[in-house]
Amino acid sequence: MMMKSNCILVGLTALLWLPGQAQEKLETGSKKPMPQEWIDLQTGHKVVRLSRLPGNSSSFYFHNNPFVGDKMFFYNSVNNSRQVFTVDMKTLKTEQITHQKNPMRAEIVAHKSQEVVYQIQDSVFASSAITKKTRLLYVFPADLKATVSTMNADETVLAGKFSDGDTEREILKQYPEKSQFFNRIYDAKIPNTLFTIDLKTGKLNKIHTEKTWLGHVQFSPTDPNQLMFCQEGPWHKVDRIWTINIANGEVKKRHNRTMDMEIAGHEFFAPDGKTIWFDHQMPRSTKFYLTGVNLNTGAEKKYELQRNEWSIHFNISPDQRLFAGDGGDPKQVAKADDGMWIYLFKPVGDKFQSEKLVNMKAHGYKLEPNVHFSPDGKWVIFRANFEGESQVYAVEIAKSK
Repeated sequence: MMMKSNCILVGLTALLWLPGQAQEKLETGSKKPMPQEWIDLQTGHKVVRLSRLPGNSSSFYFHNNPFVGDKMFFYNSVNNSRQVFTVDMKTLKTEQITHQKNPMRAEIVAHKSQEVVYQIQDSVFASSAITKKTRLLYVFPADLKATVSTMNADETVLAGKFSDGDTEREILKQYPEKSQFFNRIYDAKIPNTLFTIDLKTGKLNKIHTEKTWLGHVQFSPTDPNQLMFCQEGPWHKVDRIWTINIANGEVKKRHNRTMDMEIAGHEFFAPDGKTIWFDHQMPRSTKFYLTGVNLNTGAEKKYELQRNEWSIHFNISPDQRLFAGDGGDPKQVAKADDGMWIYLFKPVGDKFQSEKLVNMKAHGYKLEPNVHFSPDGKWVIFRANFEGESQVYAVEIAKSK
């Protein structure tokens, strides 16, 4: 059964100025359900629920840019079917994009063609945010169990990775929780291979193999040949951040650890593709930074954070002047006693000046919020379960009057 679109006649910014529509000041998560918009009692910032459909909704992973024009892709699950939808950031109109019967994976957005790219079993598809039409991009050989995870800037190449044999799949099947499988997969030293798929010729190329766990495969948003990947595993044991040039095969390590128990991870490209940013702790759980490495010079820029400001994931605004973080509960690596907030960060010297945007104390952090900036840089998008199920929200960066 096709779900009806949920059409709201005013956009996010216009909601602030509706006559007679005074916003309630509420502690976020104090009601189930919350109203569709409210002022966070502790922070004074306006929060708007973007996903207004039945069932659970979730935004994309923090380094997967979900926007095409004014629309944002997101998932909604209802009747045991997880499908991709868009929400128009100006009108809040919601449209269903996919109608697939089998589970989908990958969160790839082709920004020029305005499509979402995803994989079902051995096949890769693209569905248009404009026409809603779906096309087949590629079918893997029957003997290759591989997953695509990224598309390059000119939308001609897909990339991903596969592991050798069934060892990794068996570990995941037997130990489904991250706390159970993480060290086991790392210790198994399973050969992993990065690959590309040329969408013009349909040729699959195996471009790099290591006898270690690889992940976080991401193309640069601007350089179609620059592919980032990481060596997965306990962060204090791995030199995590690497790039490979898919044109000439050049592999570069992008950060060298300098002390025992130093960690770097959850890396992501800046919008201009010139810098890779990452969570950086020197040593682990002691001193906290968001660090950026310039891909041309290798120079690094560190911004220090306080323990409570550390976040599972960070992101950067389109104009690269601000950062956001999704905080963390006391069980996370920072062991913060007051870290459950959506944060805005402004660089001041070599430190971050933080502002709390949303109180997340009613949120269960097993669901990671995964912050994104809206394309106009005025909102921070995140997912949360403080209403009892997963939904997608936007918080306004400007404080409400």
